[in-house]
Amino acid sequence: MKLTRYSDYALRVSIYLAMFPDRLVSIPEIVKAYEMPHSNMLKLATDLVGAGFVVSVRGRSGGLRLAMPPEQITLGQIVRHTEGVQPLVDCTGCVLLPDCALIGILQEARDAMFAVLDRHTLAQFAGTGPKALQHLFTVTDT
Repeated sequence: MKLTRYSDYALRVSIYLAMFPDRLVSIPEIVKAYEMPHSNMLKLATDLVGAGFVVSVRGRSGGLRLAMPPEQITLGQIVRHTEGVQPLVDCTGCVLLPDCALIGILQEARDAMFAVLDRHTLAQFAGTGPKALQHLFTVTDT
């Protein structure tokens, strides 16, 4: 399964917020860190807030933060939200459909992927991640 860029950004933004639990993170800061379009970030932030993963505080000193401790949010929860739990292949109209064993195998593969993602939380990346990851997210005051 290939994740969409939207899911990739959702994971990266969530990890970024997990790395800074003691402060609000501004949208421009995240946009700069990931060199992503501002409009994409606005849509993603709205979606993550609506899903209950993130809290948004408005105003001049506002920003984003995780809605719960990073230990309580799994990568699987985020990907399920952004990708949905749909079949890997659309079998609509396939002549093999009544007797095809491939559907079950692909469903098992998808379930295995989510099982792996469910074993990992955002907390694993918040301060204890690889040094290269932390270096990537080093933020200077702007």
